[in-house]
Amino acid sequence: MRTREGRPDVPAPKSPWDEIEPGLWMGGHQVRGPAGRVEQVVVHRQFDLVQSLMRLPGHGPEPEVEHQVWPIPDGPLDGTQLAGVIRLAEAACEALDAGRTVLVRCFHGYNRSGLVVAHALMRRGRSAEDAIRLIRSRRSSWALHNGLFVDYLRAGLTTVRLPEEPAE
Repeated sequence: MRTREGRPDVPAPKSPWDEIEPGLWMGGHQVRGPAGRVEQVVVHRQFDLVQSLMRLPGHGPEPEVEHQVWPIPDGPLDGTQLAGVIRLAEAACEALDAGRTVLVRCFHGYNRSGLVVAHALMRRGRSAEDAIRLIRSRRSSWALHNGLFVDYLRAGLTTVRLPEEPAE
């Protein structure tokens, strides 16, 4: 699975996670600490639901916290991967409607998590442009810098989702 984790021009975020809308948080597995060094982010019990688009051992959450994992690349997604993104966004919306707090995270908390959070915001009535603008203002100007993911959001994930391979 190829990702953008190794891009030296993409800075680690200054905060481990940021609240995009009440109860809906976006974050990553790394943060730039006060001394300027990259530090690992570990989630414990800060959220009711954690959704991870990649998983690193030892980064939490605690066993009693609901954890949904759906690894996807920070690049082109196939129909199955897009279906998983849609399901995560639906689950995030259901959790928010139930008054639960949700963290959606990926490596830095910019692209993959942004795709899920933006789709959740769109399910809740925002336009793609409004969702993208809100995420960038609350998380980072680096959020959703993956132009392909922005194109997916503008077209609508259910529109770009490719048909599954026919069974033989």
